[in-house]
Amino acid sequence: MPGRDSSSSTASQDAAAVTRAAVADLARRLAHRLTDGPTSPEAEDPNPALVLLHVLEQVRQTAEGLQRDAAADAARAGAGYPQLGNACGISRQGARRRWPGLYDHVPDGKPHPTPTEHSMMTAPARPYDVLLVEDDMADAMLIEEALSERGTRNLVQVTDGVAALEYLRDPDSARPDLIVLDLNMPRMNGRDLLQILKNDEGFQTIPVVVLTTSAAPEDVSGAYSSHANAYVTKPVNLDEFERAVQSIDAFYLDTVTRLPRP
Repeated sequence: MPGRDSSSSTASQDAAAVTRAAVADLARRLAHRLTDGPTSPEAEDPNPALVLLHVLEQVRQTAEGLQRDAAADAARAGAGYPQLGNACGISRQGARRRWPGLYDHVPDGKPHPTPTEHSMMTAPARPYDVLLVEDDMADAMLIEEALSERGTRNLVQVTDGVAALEYLRDPDSARPDLIVLDLNMPRMNGRDLLQILKNDEGFQTIPVVVLTTSAAPEDVSGAYSSHANAYVTKPVNLDEFERAVQSIDAFYLDTVTRLPRP
């Protein structure tokens, strides 16, 4: 709503003004203390502007360290990269670049609680292997981000059913703990791949979640008839999309008992 956006913008501007004034006052007082105190022989005539610049650089470095600590605390309390980005006025991708690996470990090196509202789990003892069968690169990136924000994941992406079967049948490939499957793809679509997987004794126990834009009743019923473990329609809203992917991850990778490795 326009009124809410205007109020939020005003509050942000007010906070920026107050912060700028407080930092400027602090920097001037610190610089004054440095120039009034004992100086080294090589700094017989200190330049006040250079001293102030040096202090401001120290303030910047300190603020960055405090930001990292605050980001870790926020993540521990359940915030994801979208919320961290919003708090800093940057995008989710910008927050990820600024604080990479935030959801793998906290500063003390212990596994980090996963940043979902209802999850009580900690990061997995070993990485989970996820096979993503998706030909839309933008959706694939969003799915990868949403999965990685909940902890360490090994994600392999292929763009069609043929490539998925080639990966699964390769003896050097890691057996996935979860397959996330789109329906509409070239060469072999997700409908055909799902039937093959669920009729193959070697693959039928791997959970398969269909994640697709199609909400057509025939697609939903067809997927469940082919023994899909879940059918999720891709939301258009990015935050809803992320929550949908994380709910898949939370159930299938945090609560389902995995088969032992061969």
